[in-house]
Amino acid sequence: MSLKLGFIGIVVSDMGASLAFYRALGVHIESGAETEPHVEARLDDGVLIAWDTLEVIQSFDPNYTAPVGSHRVALAFDKGTPAAVDATYAELTAAGFTGHVAPWNAHWGQRYATLLDPDGNSIDLFAALPA
Repeated sequence: MSLKLGFIGIVVSDMGASLAFYRALGVHIESGAETEPHVEARLDDGVLIAWDTLEVIQSFDPNYTAPVGSHRVALAFDKGTPAAVDATYAELTAAGFTGHVAPWNAHWGQRYATLLDPDGNSIDLFAALPA
């Protein structure tokens, strides 16, 4: 049996703010989705990403409470080039989104940076450093 990732689900406290962040990151999300309780978008590699309001999650899991403290899951997006990591980080922080770790050259051979989405989830940007 093979294992195939179906989708990545994100629980949001503010759908509009979350979708604005992911649009700025480069995810293609239909316009007008900000008022929906559940939104889906397919990434370029075919993975589906979905956002649900707290109310949607609590409709089938009434005991669900949002986590507190640091993130529980990190999403990492390959930006293709070190310059694209820097540019994306600069664009999103200039747009008012939260930078967490400024771009740096990681010892494992990647340019790396971390942003936080509006719900505090860790969103990493990376690209291979030239050899």
